[in-house]
Formats: sequence, C-alpha cells, structure tokens
Amino acid sequence: MHLDHVSAIRGFGSDTLPRTPIPDALDSQCTAKHIGPRFDVSLQDLCAGRSISYREGDRVREIRVLHVGPHQHTADPIEFVVAAQGLKAAATAGRRGTGLLSFAILDPPAWRAFHGARREAAQAASTPVDGDSYLMTSLHVLGEGEDPYGDAARDATGHTVLSFLVFAADKPSFAEILGDQEREAVQRFLDRRGTTATAPDRYHMLYTNYLGRIDPADRDLILPALIDRLALVGTRDDLLSRIAAMEAAGIDEIVIQPVIDPPTEMAEFAKLTA
Repeated sequence: MHLDHVSAIRGFGSDTLPRTPIPDALDSQCTAKHIGPRFDVSLQDLCAGRSISYREGDRVREIRVLHVGPHQHTADPIEFVVAAQGLKAAATAGRRGTGLLSFAILDPPAWRAFHGARREAAQAASTPVDGDSYLMTSLHVLGEGEDPYGDAARDATGHTVLSFLVFAADKPSFAEILGDQEREAVQRFLDRRGTTATAPDRYHMLYTNYLGRIDPADRDLILPALIDRLALVGTRDDLLSRIAAMEAAGIDEIVIQPVIDPPTEMAEFAKLTA
C-alpha cells in the first residue's frame, strides 16, 4: 500500500440503473445483471477518448468524453477499474483483467474473497489481471483523549455514513437486513428528506449534497456502529494497524475524500507515514 505519498485523483463512474441512459447496444431497459463485455469495452473506449455508439430509443449517435482543462491526459492511459461491492462484480473484474474499487468495505476477509473471485474468473477466462485494488473511505485521526464518536469524527466521516444510508433508503430489500438502529436511522433520514423509499422523485431528495459535508443537524444519523464499519477513525497506532491488515488482504491504495478542511485532513493522513 502506498503510504509514502499523498496525491489527488479524479475519475468518473457509470451508473447502470435503468433511470440512466446506457451506451452501446444495450437498450434502455438494461439493468446491472445484463451488463456484459460490450458495456465494459464501451467504457474503456470512452476513457481512452474514442467514440462509441450511443442509443436512446430509435436514435443512435456517436459520443465521446471531452477531456478539457489541466486534467487532460494525452500520454498516460486512464485506468479502468470495476466497482465491486460483491463477488459477482469482483468476478467481472477478473474476466476483464482490471483492478477493483470498493466503497467503505474495510473488512480484510471481504477483500480476500473479492480477490479470490477475481483470480478464479481471470483464470477461467485466461485473462491476465493487471490492476490495483482501491478502497474508498473517510478518515479521522484522533487526538489524545478525543471521543471517537464526537462531533469532529462524525463531521469527518459523516458523508461516508450518509451515503450508506442513501443506498439503504433507495434499496428497501437491503434496509430490511440491517439492524434495528440502522433501519431507524434510514427511516429518520427519509423523513428528513421529505420522501419515501418508493417515491418516483426520491433521488432528488436523497442525493442532495451527496458525499458533501453533513449538516450538523444530521450528526445523530452517524451511528457509532456505522463509523466503525465504514470509516477509518482511531489513533495513529490504531489506524496503522488496520491499514496493515488491509494491505495484507491485497488492498493497494486508500482513496480519501476530505470534506471539512481538505489540506489539513490530507496532512493528517500524510502524518501516518511519518
């Protein structure tokens, strides 16, 4: 794991839900289970600056991503990774020979299972795997005697926890398997956003300020159990121990999204290597 440097990265993702237009030959009724190699290749072509066919109803057009401004890449390839929250997606990464990215899954056994699924799928497809594994989460280094569930920790990690609640609010079947306190937090979140899990326009409410700094009024939704499960909060020694376990499980890089004071937060992250 690369703890010897801190850098900024940018990227874009593709939502495969039916409400989002889907490129290539996949029709507008496509869902995640229909995704195949053509979809992956289309995304890789877009990342490389090439044009692809885009279909919306009866209309077909050639589209491409315009890389503009100082973030343009003209020489280095753009890395393609598969976002995996489960073994099926990890296997897709194996068949495509790509890296893995997962959001807020800090459990080393889960990552070992991801890598096993990717390795088995790659072997079955005779595809060499060439790609790193990335963990996206939030981090807060505790000061001496600081409460790990105090306001500072909740503010620094709240966007990660709220994104979990957004997912659960949008997926009632997932919310049903949560514990009582977590389900209650999901319902309070829906009530505060003035929507329900089945409202057609719920996305406008649920995704307001998505992954941004939380409102102090929402601190009560940042449950201690979810902080422990989804974020890295602890003393320097605690965090180094957890990160070492993640590295042993095959995670190559940790991606942190600071929301309070980015320069200060990233400096704290850098101090872990001191």
